[in-house]
Amino acid sequence: MSSHEHTGSTNVVYQAHHVSRSKRGQVVGTRGGFRGCTVWLTGLSGAGKTTIGFALEEYLVAHGIPCYSLDGDNVRHGLNKNLGFSAQDREENIRRIAEVARLFADAGLVCITSFISPFTKDRRNARKIHEAAGLPFFEIFVDAPLNICESRDVKGLYKKARAGEIKGFTGIDSEYEKPEAPELVLKTNVASVSECIQQVVELLQAQNIVPQGSVKDVLELFVPEDKLSSVRAEAEKLPAVEITKLDLQWVQVLSEGWATPLTGFMREAEYLQVLHFGTLLNDGVVNLSIPIVLPVSAEDKQRLEGSEALALSFQGRRVAVLRSPEFFAHRKEERCARVWGTACPRHPHIQMVMESGDWLVGGDLQVLERIKWNDGLDQYRLTPLALKQKFREMNADAVFAFQLRNPVHNGHALLMQDTRRQLLERGYKNPVLLLHPLGGWTKDDDVPLEWRMKQHAAVLEEQVLDPKSTIVAIFPSPMLYAGPTEVTQPLAAQQGEAGGLSVGAALPPCLCSCESPGKGAGAASWLLAPRAVSLLQRLPTELGSISSPPLLGWGEGPGTGLAFFWQAGTFVCLPPGISLLSLNQRDERGRCRTFPSACWGAALGHTENSNCHLCLPPDQTQPCGVFIFFSVRDGIKCSGDAVRVRTQMFINSYL
Repeated sequence: MSSHEHTGSTNVVYQAHHVSRSKRGQVVGTRGGFRGCTVWLTGLSGAGKTTIGFALEEYLVAHGIPCYSLDGDNVRHGLNKNLGFSAQDREENIRRIAEVARLFADAGLVCITSFISPFTKDRRNARKIHEAAGLPFFEIFVDAPLNICESRDVKGLYKKARAGEIKGFTGIDSEYEKPEAPELVLKTNVASVSECIQQVVELLQAQNIVPQGSVKDVLELFVPEDKLSSVRAEAEKLPAVEITKLDLQWVQVLSEGWATPLTGFMREAEYLQVLHFGTLLNDGVVNLSIPIVLPVSAEDKQRLEGSEALALSFQGRRVAVLRSPEFFAHRKEERCARVWGTACPRHPHIQMVMESGDWLVGGDLQVLERIKWNDGLDQYRLTPLALKQKFREMNADAVFAFQLRNPVHNGHALLMQDTRRQLLERGYKNPVLLLHPLGGWTKDDDVPLEWRMKQHAAVLEEQVLDPKSTIVAIFPSPMLYAGPTEVTQPLAAQQGEAGGLSVGAALPPCLCSCESPGKGAGAASWLLAPRAVSLLQRLPTELGSISSPPLLGWGEGPGTGLAFFWQAGTFVCLPPGISLLSLNQRDERGRCRTFPSACWGAALGHTENSNCHLCLPPDQTQPCGVFIFFSVRDGIKCSGDAVRVRTQMFINSYL
């Protein structure tokens, strides 16, 4: 009997967990619900098990489904390093993997196993282990002909087996017993990796492991061709509401799938989720920080309320049908305060909000045809699905995007060039740049889209950016001038199976300056990030003793705000009623940069009686001034008196 052979243990009693699977499912991943199961990939060496296993893992994690992939070679480096390839060792290898997979599944993860597992009895035993624990088990046969597997033999194992250097190699001198009734068969010699992943995801969706919304990365809202005539005729008879050009731009954003998983203009529940949490919460957590709503007048609300459906009309032409409409109050000041951090009517987009209807209407949208603007630029308005196809045609293995509403300047170009260089250094073969100019409404003194597109063409023509690895496509959204809040571009929907890396967005500072910035505050510093703090981690607990406040200066900011300059590494306790909006650091040359949330932490108090804490990050080289912009809540006027509110400041112990 070998040292690793299972002989059974005595005097042991299984202990039940105190945490139920349903409870565990509430905290594992970003999509609620217990999803623990095992996806057992079996097939010949070279069939594609590892490739599919890791690609499936990447796909599920990207969609908020917690999972882990166990690979045959990897496991033999650790857990099963004492096992060989005899019949007995192979059986023990699969038994151990089945037990480990059961533990992963019981923890609420989708466990993906990629093992040849050639014998039916071993796979049957793995299934029984899961069935005894009440856990789903999906056997998937990764089927590829032997000659195809041999042609993919990157490890040279088949060649060695044919030469007699390896004995008992599956498919050569050891039999592979094909599954008799697998849950799924993947023909990897005819289907791409992406197509195989989609088949597996659809299987998991049918078994309620993967939410419905995860199967389609892009949800278009166009009426199907076979129903277009009947829906168009229906639209002509429905009561209609006339929409603005701005509204039509949002119709385009929704219909082309840019706002997936929205099925139309937001209903009140979705609107409040986005407004207060910066996310959609109906099916897990989906990042979305901008309310996409349709304002209507009180007269239209009274006329249309109670209708099962209504038509949306632009310049007298019916463009869409809104089904099951829901009307709710348009609380404009609340909307503006949440999106922009101010309700100042001098802000150009806030002005439009304030002048729009007093009611909002949400519902499921059916768009009759693609929105065309006939301005000579429609060929650049590629939908997410069209972009995905472009990326596939270009064989992109990574996609990085730059969204901007200005001409490309040297700083933009250097950033994009450097990103491509870094991706190549990381091993990517063909990273593709998506240059994504914003094509919706912008304020009157911005550079018009037509001239921006001409400038982008010149940048490519002069090869400032590589034209062979760059796609220029117009993003149809209107501009909000809300800083980082409006970076809502759904890159995953555009990129398909290509890896994604977002370079950033060239977004403007807040345009609303009811008061001039005070001393020590440069114009470049006034960047508002009202949603950023909601994503931060709690502050570090290791704090030093109280010290004299290293306050470097302060000045009045736009609206009701103050700018404070502290030394880097400072721990600050802000008084009640104050909420942080933005954190930037100024270096020795006076340049300002915003810190990512991973560098610092904050636990923000928003009640009358609690303090607001934040921990400023230490500079990597030397202490620098830190710029903080925050607003005062509950009508407290921001003045010199606010500066004298008792504020405790500590030195962080890790300096």
